[in-house]
Amino acid sequence: MKMENIPADIKSKSIKEAREEIDRILIKLESEKSDLGEIEDDYKRLISLNKHVENLFKLKSKKIYNSEKIKINDKK
Repeated sequence: MKMENIPADIKSKSIKEAREEIDRILIKLESEKSDLGEIEDDYKRLISLNKHVENLFKLKSKKIYNSEKIKINDKK
């Protein structure tokens, strides 16, 4: 799932907010009272949230890598 396929309300979430929603969805999915229609929607949202968190981690990782790379080059 590409970044543009992630709904805007999910894109605006921080990592912490996304993880909290993921936790709520997992608890809901683990309950035996969920109906099939809700499960499918919740699962799709869960996938989008996880992809969003993954994308945020990738961006953060690149930022850290680039800042370390600059520090190393400055020492030369």
